[in-house]
Amino acid sequence: MSDESGAAGPASHEVGPALRTAFEGEWARVVATLIRTTGDWDVAEEAAAAAFERAAATWPRDGVPRNPGAWLTTTARNLALDRLRRRGVEAAKVKEWLMDAEATGDDPRARGGAADPADVVAGRGDEPAWDDRLRLVFTCAHPALPMEARVALTLRTVGGLETPEIARAFLVPEATMAQRIVRAKRKIRNAGIPYRVPPPDALPERLGGVLAVLYLIANEGYVASSGDRLQRLDLAAEAIRLTRLVVGLLPEDPEARALLALLLLQHARSATRTDASGELVPLEEQDRTRWDAAEVAEGLALVGTLGRVPTSTDRSGPYALQARIQAEHARAATAADTDWRAIAARYDDLAALADSPFVDLNRAIAIGFADGLEHGLAALAALEASGRLAGYHLLPAAQADLLRRLGRVDASARRYREAIALAPTGPERRYLERRLAGLGSA
Repeated sequence: MSDESGAAGPASHEVGPALRTAFEGEWARVVATLIRTTGDWDVAEEAAAAAFERAAATWPRDGVPRNPGAWLTTTARNLALDRLRRRGVEAAKVKEWLMDAEATGDDPRARGGAADPADVVAGRGDEPAWDDRLRLVFTCAHPALPMEARVALTLRTVGGLETPEIARAFLVPEATMAQRIVRAKRKIRNAGIPYRVPPPDALPERLGGVLAVLYLIANEGYVASSGDRLQRLDLAAEAIRLTRLVVGLLPEDPEARALLALLLLQHARSATRTDASGELVPLEEQDRTRWDAAEVAEGLALVGTLGRVPTSTDRSGPYALQARIQAEHARAATAADTDWRAIAARYDDLAALADSPFVDLNRAIAIGFADGLEHGLAALAALEASGRLAGYHLLPAAQADLLRRLGRVDASARRYREAIALAPTGPERRYLERRLAGLGSA
């Protein structure tokens, strides 16, 4: 191949991995660059997708380019130009864009790269130098959009997932998901939502919204909200990948690092959370030697960067506290080694930070293992009396479990039956049924 093509020579056995690597590393960058230069989200996504399709067709023949990102950006930009011309965009606008593209170069990284993210967070960065992907992430997670639209748009535009994939992940019709994405893009256009990183004084607040979107995606991957699968590992992996992107762009932000740590420590257990037939395996029964050691090590290392162990005067954020809770589980060689007092203390901190019945539920369970089962049941009874988790299956499930451990079979059976009636997924329901059967003739 010529130097202009930049190809290293045919190597078909390398094309598949190279394409996957390029997609993971370059999709958001290519789309973000095209949105910035064209102002048209649909054109940007269509051209980016077409560029990857062209790569799949030509790289096996011509070889993988030396710089796949530059190749994809150039190809996508040319394809976008063709689409704009076919739509009848005036020649002056196309010429202006061409001049801008020539000035910035084929590879967006030729502009000198993003500003130091620490400078960005501190307000020292020059906005035009900020990475286009950061603009894209903040725009997709803009607070003016409904949360379900933020999630869908982030997965589609930043993650590169196809609309049918997102619809399947959240168990909604494809047409419904497509409408969410269309409405989100229309809202961005009609409301004049700026395609930019928030100003430094608004960055912490807006970053929290971005992390909330990623957290929601991860939660749906970790425990599906309905259906016959407990986990959606593709969604969980995508949440980790997108969180890595945010951490790479803003590495100085402790809550972004904490969220990544939390997701890694949860995902490390994914191979053991279900058995070979897809049935749920509770934490205390999991084979900890099969937890992903690399993800555990990375997660614990990230937790170590969050600073000292929190105290009552520490202002750790919610993801840092949750990551520290997961770290306690990860450090325990066996279930019996779990430091439940430390976990209960972290839930105390979390409850003080956020008024959430879900936090209160987990705190009550931790109290039961740390201070005694009766104390845990008392905390669960108080939560039940509040009515804040009415209809939520894990409240009676937790009560049933503590009652079972106390040998109060009849009361445990009643709670298990309540939980079974409310369980949203097949694996959870069948697990509760097995627990109920294990009580005997109750």
